[in-house]
Amino acid sequence: MSNSLYQSDIVSIRDLSLEQIQLILETAKLFKERTALKTLQDKIIAHCFFEPSTRTRLSFETASLRLGGNVIGFSNDESISVKKGETLADTIRVISSYADLIVLRHQQEGAARLAAEVSDKPIINAGDGANQHPTQALLDLFTIQECQDRINGLSIAFVGDLKYGRTIHSLTQACMKFDVRLYLVSPETLALPESICDNLKKQGVRFSFHSSLEEVIPKVDILYMTRIQQERFGDAEYQLVKNKFILTPSMLHYARPNLKVLHPLPRVNEIDIAVDNTPYAHYFTQAANAVYVREALLTLLLNEQIP
Repeated sequence: MSNSLYQSDIVSIRDLSLEQIQLILETAKLFKERTALKTLQDKIIAHCFFEPSTRTRLSFETASLRLGGNVIGFSNDESISVKKGETLADTIRVISSYADLIVLRHQQEGAARLAAEVSDKPIINAGDGANQHPTQALLDLFTIQECQDRINGLSIAFVGDLKYGRTIHSLTQACMKFDVRLYLVSPETLALPESICDNLKKQGVRFSFHSSLEEVIPKVDILYMTRIQQERFGDAEYQLVKNKFILTPSMLHYARPNLKVLHPLPRVNEIDIAVDNTPYAHYFTQAANAVYVREALLTLLLNEQIP
């Protein structure tokens, strides 16, 4: 099997072809089915997290270590030279001389693209502000395909903060490569950006806007919940929308038998914990799948031949 991802950057889901996405999903499936191979032996992976992270950082570290790689890096920007005024470009140039690949999370939109331009090593965007989170979209696609046995032909609802949610931005753009029907559920002030909606139209993706969670639940195969991201806007605006959509077990009474509820986590109060005990809850499996997808990405970017 050819590997067109070798030494590539993963900055935006838009940069990946359908064939490359399918290669990543197939490789992740192989890693989930068998003990991880030591595909990163003698490789150094730099995990550079300028912004807080739990699942993304730890799943990348787990993937790196399981594959036999060595990990360097930091989990915030408090102890590095940006506090002395060093630019992101200079930081990345230096770290590129230490590591074989850089996993980057940064609060500034476009940071991953800048890093890819100045680095001579592969860059994986682990989230840049409210812009993109491509590896989350890939693990979401993997989870959807796994629990539904397909992606094409599905109906998917995105719920919550569609304006600032970088996971939604990336997953929506990934959906443009498949035959899916989208239901967009959000407060009017947190609607999906117009530029993404325009791209959905150009790609012929069917979608509609909704203000009621109950209205869409009976219609969908995947219910993708997101939290209202308090850190992305002011407190007054947050107070107006923070309790707008809260999923409870009773709301799932008319759900399709195959419905699965996903969430990129962390959740705040948008999914009642009682939902965890229903057959629809699938967000913890989704979080566990992060390791296999990230094992696949690291392997594909750093190995010319697929094991």
